[in-house]
Amino acid sequence: MDFKPFEFINNLYYLGIGMLYIFVSVGIIMLITIIMNILFKKRN
Repeated sequence: MDFKPFEFINNLYYLGIGMLYIFVSVGIIMLITIIMNILFKKRN
């Protein structure tokens, strides 16, 4: 097992893509929740 610090720099790309997908997924869930709250709001 070799210690290659430069491999961490190479893997930052995949880390960034993963964080982007998580951010987009949370944003979509938030938008769906807001839209459903607007559509199904009880009117008294």
